[in-house]
Amino acid sequence: MAPRPEDERFMAAAIRLSRWHLGLTSTNPSVGCLVVKDGTVIGRAVTALGGRPHAEPQALAEAGEAARGATAYVTLEPCSHYGKTPPCAEALIAYGVARVVISVTDPDQRVSGRGIAMLQDAGIEVDAGILEEDGRRSLAGYLMRQTRNRPYVTLKLAVSADGMIGKTGEGQVRITGDIARAQVQVLRAESDAILVGIGTAIADDPELTCRLPGLEGRTPLRIVIDDQLQLPLDSKLVKTAQRYGLMVVAGDPPPFDQNTDKAFIGRRAALDAAGAEVLQSNSSEPGELLEALGTRGISSLLVEGGARTAQRFLAADLIDRILLFQGPGTIGEGGIESPVTKTNIPPSFRHIRASRFGDDRCDEFERGF
Repeated sequence: MAPRPEDERFMAAAIRLSRWHLGLTSTNPSVGCLVVKDGTVIGRAVTALGGRPHAEPQALAEAGEAARGATAYVTLEPCSHYGKTPPCAEALIAYGVARVVISVTDPDQRVSGRGIAMLQDAGIEVDAGILEEDGRRSLAGYLMRQTRNRPYVTLKLAVSADGMIGKTGEGQVRITGDIARAQVQVLRAESDAILVGIGTAIADDPELTCRLPGLEGRTPLRIVIDDQLQLPLDSKLVKTAQRYGLMVVAGDPPPFDQNTDKAFIGRRAALDAAGAEVLQSNSSEPGELLEALGTRGISSLLVEGGARTAQRFLAADLIDRILLFQGPGTIGEGGIESPVTKTNIPPSFRHIRASRFGDDRCDEFERGF
């Protein structure tokens, strides 16, 4: 059947709703669902924290008996298999909805096309592909993990007007203003994990938490690439490891040397005792790390620094989205050049949008998958 004029409006609302729990529903995707009757929303829900219950049964329960004959707008194809919960397609049938509008079909082999077929076999009208590009963007992490067994990777860089991301020997340099920095906190809140290199971890001593009031509990898993386990035990990251979670990614074990080996093992034991998880992975092959994260259900990764770490992921062709926040000031002599600027974005990326945050500008680039 042909889509109706109101479909895009309600689907856009369902997509906005789905973003409420981004980063909080692993390993399930954050899905939005609206139940609409006679042009009025009578039920709405987003996948619950932790991934269950799914959005559809919650929205249907809110609508109650009024759901009979209504239209359900869902950002992802309703599941059709029995897992820890019954199929959402079955719930839609049981409540008697007349029509289901879907943004994105599910690549999960247990679902793909089967949810739609189950609904159609029950006599429910189904329209799919409504605002599909926007829907795929909101589900990017889930889709990437389903199709490539790794997280969707966003590279965030704050770049000065002269193309620098910092200054040698000065630790963290403020490049953007408060409004842009608050936006970065939102990015953290929507991500499953955030990653920096050991150089940034030592120079800046960041906490990498979500600092917006009320969103402190949405701090993602913090990850540090630290080949030789040099992360200081008195760093903010280690001190907060038990509260917020911390993964330290060590390189391959060093060549056997009694003293070196003992020192490495000692540092690892100290990090373990502080509550950090130490994962050994070949740092020259970031794809190996991403695969390990994907198997743990991590769907979205925010890479925040520094230049060497960013370049490592870019060189491996493992960046899916680039966010360039540019401030109006310059750094000048001693500046650390950004690994990417608006003038040398890889050709596989396309410019999606430009946004203003006070005096700062953010350009967003992404590529399809």
